[in-house]
Amino acid sequence: MAIMHSTDAVPAFDLRVSIQGTDPEIWRRLQLPADLTVPQFHLAVQAAFGWEDRHLYGIRYVDRKGKPAVLAGPDYETEEAEAAAVSGVVLSDLLDAKQPGRSRIEYEYDFGDCWTHEVELLGAVDLAAGELVCLEGASRGPVEDSGGAAGYTRLVQILADRNHAEYADADSWVFQLTGQSGRQFDASAFDVQSVNRKLRNLSLQWWPQPLTDEDRDAVLRPVRWLLEQASPDGVELTKDGYLKPAMVLRAIEELGWSNMVMGKANREAHAVTVMELREHVIRWRLLRKLKGRLVLTTAGRRALERPADLWDLVIDKIGRPEHDAVYLVTRLYAFWHLTGIAPPWNRKVEAIRAALEAAGFVTRSGHPIPESWASDINQTVRRALGCLHLMEARETRWRQRLLTDGGVKFFLEVSQVLNDR
Repeated sequence: MAIMHSTDAVPAFDLRVSIQGTDPEIWRRLQLPADLTVPQFHLAVQAAFGWEDRHLYGIRYVDRKGKPAVLAGPDYETEEAEAAAVSGVVLSDLLDAKQPGRSRIEYEYDFGDCWTHEVELLGAVDLAAGELVCLEGASRGPVEDSGGAAGYTRLVQILADRNHAEYADADSWVFQLTGQSGRQFDASAFDVQSVNRKLRNLSLQWWPQPLTDEDRDAVLRPVRWLLEQASPDGVELTKDGYLKPAMVLRAIEELGWSNMVMGKANREAHAVTVMELREHVIRWRLLRKLKGRLVLTTAGRRALERPADLWDLVIDKIGRPEHDAVYLVTRLYAFWHLTGIAPPWNRKVEAIRAALEAAGFVTRSGHPIPESWASDINQTVRRALGCLHLMEARETRWRQRLLTDGGVKFFLEVSQVLNDR
């Protein structure tokens, strides 16, 4: 269930949204503010069904005069369409709260595959201001570009039969699009908590909330933890300048990083996240090496005393990278995390390479950016962000990790710094 923003109640609609032609039916029950704009409604439905916002969308409804009408969006891509623009239209313009069970609209996504979502008004409700809620539903959303309801049904049937003549092709295609093999793909899976987390992240962007001490401290916990270990007399290092095994083990246990290590995990080489934390805190000039110990700098002592200063420093370090390519990829990560729409793990480097090429990046000899360079830049950004607690804990390997409240607020501030560059 989404966390309430406020005790103030606003008029809202209780909606049942189902994808036409799916069997078993794919559906969600959503409660959304009546004054939600159509573009916001579009993004809420995208989040609820796991769509990736790759295509145009439209809404069919009956206007107040009883005449059929059509809206199409986004506005900047549908100027030539024979439909009205979506901007300025809200849900209460399309649905009549006085006619539950009879008032309905159709939301169509992807005019090629024609995913028609039937939106039925179950009734009017009061909702806490700024809240978006999914109460229940069934089945994961379809895979993008799978050929509409009939094509997706056939895909699911093929993946359910490993002896099917087309299983290998379907397995490869699904892996490319989702990062999951055919054996891992579960068409019946539905996680209401993940849907509500996505909706919560949207609401925090549409109706921003102030940063709380709890949000800030949770995000900065790994950095503050290492600074606290170094206070007041420093942390003893190995002769090669690494954290000692006992300290590595403490970091893994106390920071919840046990699923990110290999082997015994009592060496930085087996716990890369711990190594990256140490290196970044030194790079950010919060700690320094002195006579075989890791000790606080003046900035590090100030950061411990004033956590708000540490927040600003980390925002600045992440949002103002030295290299243009790292800047571009940081922007990509901010977008991916805030929208909840990102390439699967097996296509992320490919997406980064394509973005770098589109922005005009080439090697010194004028050749396209090689995949190894894109991979290195990806690691640079990932490892800096990995020094922070931005994401919810992963309950299963294949569950998408989503931002916490503090993570959303962090990336909103980072995005502002990036945009000001």
